[in-house]
Amino acid sequence: MTKAFVNIQKLNLNYQQKSVLRDLDWTIDQGENWVLGGTSGSGKTALAKIIAGLQSAAGQVNISFNTESSLPAEVHYVESWYQFKNLEGVANFYYQQRYTSQQAKETLTVYAELLHYGRTNHLDINEVEAILTTLDFAAFKNSQLIELSSGEHKKLQLVKALWLKPQLLVIDQPYTGLDKASRHNLNTLLDLVAAQGVQLILIGNDTELPTAINRYAVIAEGKLNEVITPVSALATVEKISSTVPSFLATSPVYSSTNMVKMVDVNINYGEKQVLKNINWEVKAGEKWLLQGHNGSGKSTLLSLVNGDHPQSYANTIYLFGQKRGSGESIWDIKQHIGLISPEFHWYFDATSTVWQSIASGFFDSVGLFRELGYEKSNQVEELIEYFGLSAYKNDLLNTLPLGKQRLALLARTIIKNPELLILDEPCQGLDQQQTQHFNQLVDGLCNNGMTLIYVGHFESQLPNCITHQLLLHKGEVVNPIKIDRTQKELA
Repeated sequence: MTKAFVNIQKLNLNYQQKSVLRDLDWTIDQGENWVLGGTSGSGKTALAKIIAGLQSAAGQVNISFNTESSLPAEVHYVESWYQFKNLEGVANFYYQQRYTSQQAKETLTVYAELLHYGRTNHLDINEVEAILTTLDFAAFKNSQLIELSSGEHKKLQLVKALWLKPQLLVIDQPYTGLDKASRHNLNTLLDLVAAQGVQLILIGNDTELPTAINRYAVIAEGKLNEVITPVSALATVEKISSTVPSFLATSPVYSSTNMVKMVDVNINYGEKQVLKNINWEVKAGEKWLLQGHNGSGKSTLLSLVNGDHPQSYANTIYLFGQKRGSGESIWDIKQHIGLISPEFHWYFDATSTVWQSIASGFFDSVGLFRELGYEKSNQVEELIEYFGLSAYKNDLLNTLPLGKQRLALLARTIIKNPELLILDEPCQGLDQQQTQHFNQLVDGLCNNGMTLIYVGHFESQLPNCITHQLLLHKGEVVNPIKIDRTQKELA
């Protein structure tokens, strides 16, 4: 009888006096490639880290590596949330720092990072070129790590893992932040390494998977249950209230009929041009879908809108009816805006409680430094209940599962009922049901006249209220158009 590759018996994990995994059993035989799904907070990431030896738990985890294989006898874990460090080993960056070229020199380039990784793991640097090309990442070799978007950082971690080709590769949320073409290319590469003997465990609720995947499971109530298809895993997601809080039912008071106007905007980092001759106008009440492949310039464009990019002063940009550089402060701009993005989540101070994090949205701060009045406190409570976070409101934000952290920051984004809502891939880390309910909230808000700029790659993760589309390709506008929600093709 063939010995199981991974044998897990009676695994138990408690976190903050809550039972996460309960007598969990899982056997992975040679040649099996799994997808593990479940709701946010069900224990998927914890189980992945336990298998990789990065987290301890009660129970047995036995891995029988193939001693005759040429592949490294190790488990390699690609986390969903990667925090890089600068040349001094420090990871304490701030949000706007990504857009300042002087500080960007404090981090390694992508190629230097790969050289270091290759030397550490005795890999041939020439073998990584094909992976970089397939994932459309070769053009970023000379980019500083701090310049990369969340999707680009995800690609870098995937490049390393595919280059290493361990006997067991565990990837948490493999498609997070990736555009349509990149997801397809990643599946091609995963099939290739699986054919070479790498066994896969993919953590998430995605359904567009490599053909090598042949087993599916879901974690529910601390137990692992095998299912027939990944769709079965999605059927167990939790629900949240669909009633929009009453204080968000009133249309925001607009300071101008023009939210954003850009005239021949160009952004350069040295010889690299990131945005080229951008002309774009967003009027009050419009709902824009901003799209483009990873690296097309979406994040840089949004940084000009929310006031974080220092080169905005060298361009002709009007925000809320006022030209940039005419005496307004960055806080004057931010009082009009509600923002969520993967990068903002990276740099947010997660040492506040959930309640404090949400309440800080009233003041655009990264922590709560003042007392709230009775009315504002009630609004925080309403949003906490709406997003299903009542049981976590006094917990530190960084102790929550990633999906629930994102829900808290989404609540923070909308709490002041802003004129302009900027949602840059807001549903990263959320399960299907949470995504559906959040987008219902967005639709409800926009029905009352709120202006929206929404970045999203997945058809299933878009609100229905979208009326306009701006598509970027290599920093240039392809087609600013008014669209039919049912007819667009997503990048």
